Amino acid sequence: MSDVTDEQEFEEICSDEVDRVVEVLDNLIENTQSENIKHLLEEASSAIYYLVYEDEEESGGLEQAA
Repeated sequence: MSDVTDEQEFEEICSDEVDRVVEVLDNLIENTQSENIKHLLEEASSAIYYLVYEDEEESGGLEQAA
């Protein structure tokens, strides 16, 4: 049973899937009236985005901002 847990911890997530999910969430956010729900969806979108892009943002984002 621990093998399943180990595999889940190291699951590779492709950027195409992340991009697709973030786009769907962004569209959902645009069509949501409740500010509370929007906030939760934005947090989910950010968390999903950073599953793949966290390292790229930290190394490249700061250099581009300067």
